[in-house]
Amino acid sequence: MVTAVAAEADAVSAGLTTPADVIAGGVGPAAAAAATATALATTPYDLVISAGIGGGFHPHAPLGALVVADAIVAADLGAETPDGYLPIDELGFGRTVHHPPAELSARVAKALDALYAPVLTVSTVTGTAARAAELAARHPRAAVEAMEGFGVAEAAALRGVPVLEIRAVSNTVGPRDRAAWRIGQALESLRQAFQQFGPVLLEESL
Repeated sequence: MVTAVAAEADAVSAGLTTPADVIAGGVGPAAAAAATATALATTPYDLVISAGIGGGFHPHAPLGALVVADAIVAADLGAETPDGYLPIDELGFGRTVHHPPAELSARVAKALDALYAPVLTVSTVTGTAARAAELAARHPRAAVEAMEGFGVAEAAALRGVPVLEIRAVSNTVGPRDRAAWRIGQALESLRQAFQQFGPVLLEESL
């Protein structure tokens, strides 16, 4: 399990009922990729999970909601052009989407009673209505934005290890309003998610 910060790692660890390694790899896709790659270089893991809190796109993902990714998307890795944004895959320089194992991720979403939708990875958190609308227009099914999932997925893919992303919603994507954030509620949702996730993880390891 790879989180960004210690508070997320603590919530995940508090919920787990089966043995698993949990690391706080740092904020952003680069730190997350480096931490994941380092862990995978020393231990032969069968599954990597990017976990934490994130911003929910209204109205898909309300505060406290859980989301399991059916796609992990690098939402701002590309180029601005006079004709609009071009993702890096359209530029011919790599990929912008990782797809978690469909059967496993759908089963986890069902077990957690979570939304099953794309999770966007961004390097700059959205803070305006205009930016939120732009992302929603490009990714109409997106439920959450966060900062680490694509980095974790890139590192896992290099080792041929499957990856999941699980997020709890702490705020609404849009104008930055810290008074409206519900970080404690989201961390508790994350803890409960991993408490429920234990039997699924055990089944997967058998």
